[in-house]
Amino acid sequence: MMIVRATKKLRDRIGAPDLHADEQSTTALGEWYATRFAWRPDVLLLVNETTLLPILLPLAPAATALPRAADRIAAIMAAYGADNELVAAEVEHMSNRRIAPTANRSVVGIMTEFTFLAERRKGRELDDLEAWLAGTPCSPLYRTHTTSKNAFRHRLAR
Repeated sequence: MMIVRATKKLRDRIGAPDLHADEQSTTALGEWYATRFAWRPDVLLLVNETTLLPILLPLAPAATALPRAADRIAAIMAAYGADNELVAAEVEHMSNRRIAPTANRSVVGIMTEFTFLAERRKGRELDDLEAWLAGTPCSPLYRTHTTSKNAFRHRLAR
């Protein structure tokens, strides 16, 4: 099961929390945090809690945002060298999704920083902006200044 911990401004668009107290993420990458950029058109930002890897995609239509996010995550996993079995297993686990409120202030802080940085590069292609954000050093990662892209690759190598 994929757990998406969404900000209130995103939950207003994609739906109310539906995570039960005893449910936990079954994905290899763990939970994802999400918010929206109030751009024209709106953009969905997902950040992996473990690696802080950002994923960007158009929010509209909001009803299909999370299934499309799962497809994008799988594509990024494959691009970063995950083997086909791991990607297939992750896709299977992400087919069941739950929405919850945010719980980790550090990840929310990183989303705020990514939002600030993205605003300065607004108008670029989302893929380019996503790659640029993934190359930004994030100090909460393993108490170092590594990038989320490198942390993600390291996580996939396990």
